[in-house]
Parts: sequence; structure tokens; C-alpha cells
Amino acid sequence: MIGYAFCGSFCTHAQSLEELKKLKNQGYDILPIMSENVYATSTRFGSADDFIKKVEQITGREVIHTIVDAEPLGPKIALDALIIAPCTGNTLAKIARGITDTAVTMTAKAHLRADRPLVIALCSNDALSANLQNISILLERKCVYFVPMKQDDPTRKPHSLISEFSLVSQTLSYALDAKQLRPLFI
Repeated sequence: MIGYAFCGSFCTHAQSLEELKKLKNQGYDILPIMSENVYATSTRFGSADDFIKKVEQITGREVIHTIVDAEPLGPKIALDALIIAPCTGNTLAKIARGITDTAVTMTAKAHLRADRPLVIALCSNDALSANLQNISILLERKCVYFVPMKQDDPTRKPHSLISEFSLVSQTLSYALDAKQLRPLFI
């Protein structure tokens, strides 16, 4: 079973849903996870309730969205891999620093404790500034793999990186073989 987690880069949720569908069509059994903010926040990109319904329809499972419900993932419920798509800079920093205060960070902590692959599709406006050190920390960590990234608007957002969501499935395949898909920056 693959865990698929969503964080609050709301503008990328539609792209992430397409990748979730692709993985489901490839035959993966998928357990959906959402940060509490994603689970409860409606934005100009859509309502939280509609998003939850779409994810649950695709996966055929209820969304895990609390720390309490996420805690068994790892020690009691073993995931073959965990994908965080999108992963915000905030969540990336917490994972890099061992902070556990959301369902997603709890799942990542428990999952990494068992040395299983974690795939991160980073979407962050400060990836090339405040979060650059956290990217470096996680690149050096065993079992952490990044979906290849690019600058989405180098002129107006010079520190921003966004993952190439179409490469989530391929990154997962590489991660299951303990390899990082390259090039990392496209």
C-alpha cells in the first residue's frame, strides 16, 4: 500500500489529483492522508469537502487527517512508500527538523523510522532561500527522494520551486528501487 499525502499548496492540488488517478490506474492500493489545513480549508481553488470527496472516490478509502489517526502508520500499518504531493516548504522544514504536528508530518516520521521510501513533490515559494538548507538536509537522508523540480517563475518568484507532477509515478518507481530520479532540477 502507498500513502499519498496532500499539503496546502492549494494551487497544485488539481495536478496532484491527476497523478493520484494515474497511480490508482497503475494498480496501486492507496491510502490518502491530508494535513489538517487541507482537510478543513476551502479556497478559491475549490471547497475542502469537494476535494475530500474526489480523493476518497479515487482511492476508495477515507482520508486520514489527524495525528491520532496517522500515528499507527509505520509501526502498525506498514506503507510500501509515502508520497507527499504537494509538500509545502513548511512541511518540508518540519520533516527536516523532526517536527511532528500534523497528520502528514506524523505519517512521514513514522514511515521514515522504518526506512521506507518517502517521495516529496515540493512546491515552495522559498525553496531557493529559507528552505534550501532543508532540501539539502533531506537530500542527504536515507530513503528520501524528490520529484524533479523547476523554477515556475524565475523573474517574479526567484526563490520558488515547483515539482514536475507528471514525474511522480516515475519518481516512485525509482524510489522503490532506492534510487533518485535525475536530473533533480529540470
